[in-house]
Order: sequence, then structure tokens, then C-alpha cells
Amino acid sequence: MSVQDVQTYLAPSGVADKIIEFDQSSATVELAARDLGCGPARIAKTMACVAGEGAVLVVCADDAKLWSSAFKRECGTKPRFVTPDDLPQVVGHPMGGICPFAVKPGVRTYLDVSLRRFDLVFPAAGSENSAIGLTLEQLERCSAAEGWVDVCKGWREESPQGA
Repeated sequence: MSVQDVQTYLAPSGVADKIIEFDQSSATVELAARDLGCGPARIAKTMACVAGEGAVLVVCADDAKLWSSAFKRECGTKPRFVTPDDLPQVVGHPMGGICPFAVKPGVRTYLDVSLRRFDLVFPAAGSENSAIGLTLEQLERCSAAEGWVDVCKGWREESPQGA
């Protein structure tokens, strides 16, 4: 799949024209944040994990890290990332372009609560040099997310042990 597939997928939602394509790679959060002129936490990274027979995407803020025990509670299995070589076949997008749009059939998508701090976030749009700015409402609608989850840590002040 490609940026064009994502544009086609997003067209009925009226947001396809918000896709930004850069002249250079924006495959890392640092590059994307620089090119978009925003803080890195607003980059909505999409992590792809194997879960049973299919894949699960978790879209979260960049400063959030997948929390293994919370993921297991939510998805019934420990997270195991899809390998970069397998991403196009399993998810439909290459490393650096993974997004919750125009994914392979059967891929389940969840949005992590770490994104709720922001009014506008920037997920990739199918390639290593694309992004799209969306409100949380638009992201929720366009991603066909199955819901909001709390499976990441490190993005908020964690309570001290024993507190």
C-alpha cells in the first residue's frame, strides 16, 4: 500500500487533502517533528504487534512506550512486534509509514489514551515521507479504531512505588 492508497481510503472522510508529503524521509519521530514544526509527543506513532492469528495496531503519542502487562490484559497475549520485513505483508505499510489507515483486512486498531492530551496529532500516511494532521475525533473515525486503551507508560508522571 502507499500514500495513494491512504488518500483513497481517507477520501470519503474528507481529510485526504490533509496528507503532507515531504521531500525527504520523515520516518523517525525526530524527523517528522522537525518537518511538521511540532513537539515529538504529537507524532502519533503506530506500533504493530502480532496477536494470535492477526495483528494489532496501537496508535500512541511518541513519548509513550508499550506496557507489556497492560497490553496482555487488553489483547490476551504479550506484545511481540511485527518484524520490519513482515510489515508490508501483515499490516500493509512499510516501516516508517505504518499508520491506522488502509490496513490489511483483519488488522485491529486501538488508540492509546496518551494521545488525549492533544487536540491535533500527526500519524504517518503510508510512506516514510508522509504524515497527516488530524483531530482526535478525525483520527478515531478515520482509523476505524475498536476503541481507546491504556496500554502505554512513560508519558505521564508515574506514581512512586507504594504511593
